[in-house]
Amino acid sequence: MFIARVEGSVVATKKDANLAGRKLLLLRPQLVDDKDPTKFKPGSNTIVAVDSVGAGVGEWVLFCQGSSARLAPNLKEAPVDAVVIGIVDVVDVLGKQIYSAAANT
Repeated sequence: MFIARVEGSVVATKKDANLAGRKLLLLRPQLVDDKDPTKFKPGSNTIVAVDSVGAGVGEWVLFCQGSSARLAPNLKEAPVDAVVIGIVDVVDVLGKQIYSAAANT
């Protein structure tokens, strides 16, 4: 599993039938900063993921990739490589809270 910030959404009117009705989100992975592990830094890439939990822009989420993504409910036949599987409330690193959803609303 990985942590990411939801940067936006993706709309594709023509897509595989197994993706019909699914919300697609644009994610930017968040990495623990090498120089200061009590902070996050944004990753350099973005990922399109199927939303399985109702996440929105600006929220931090948990996502999985690869074969694990197809284990999410009703995605076994879908051609997906990334799925949002949770919305993050709090992240603690080395005893310090470095992210809180309540502080970012």
